[in-house]
Amino acid sequence: MSQLVVLQGGGAFTANDELDAQILREHPGYVAVLPTADAFENPDDLVQLSVTWAKRLGATVKVCSVYTRADAREQSYADIVSQAGVVYVVGDSPIHLRSVLKDTVVFDAIATHPCIVAVAGSASALCDPMIDPRGGAFALGLGIVKGIAAITESEKWPAERLQRTLLLANTSLAEVPTGTALINRSGTWSTHGQVVLHGALPTP
Repeated sequence: MSQLVVLQGGGAFTANDELDAQILREHPGYVAVLPTADAFENPDDLVQLSVTWAKRLGATVKVCSVYTRADAREQSYADIVSQAGVVYVVGDSPIHLRSVLKDTVVFDAIATHPCIVAVAGSASALCDPMIDPRGGAFALGLGIVKGIAAITESEKWPAERLQRTLLLANTSLAEVPTGTALINRSGTWSTHGQVVLHGALPTP
């Protein structure tokens, strides 16, 4: 299966317009937006940002209000994901995203989609291992991307926390600041912006 997975460091719908526009050109159709990882924050803020972003870039968005495991088991949401040109998974809590999506029909639809964009904590959650934001250690992720962990919004990390994570690592790591991205196109890796790699990129 040909698949594009884009892990953006941060700034969902605000800091990645150049890359987003390129992705939208390559993958026409509406954009399915899942603000799942901000369920306990202000998901409506992300939704409104996505609407403004869509107008700016000439796109159409359909919001999948998947905030609980019950939501993630709804076939109607899985169908919205499956039929989209691009899926954007956004929000800052990788732990909540993992707990909601794991082993559900919505996750299956995301994992098999031809084009997935995940931002900030959501990008970290799509990796296995996943960075635990509570301390910078490693945890089991969703595994769409394997063999590398993404330190998203890395420009916000104190040096001590970053060093601790690097010392704990038994896997490759990527520091992915806001406005940059780590990209996997059917097994071929590339970067957008100043991504810092620690260790080799995994091979298919």
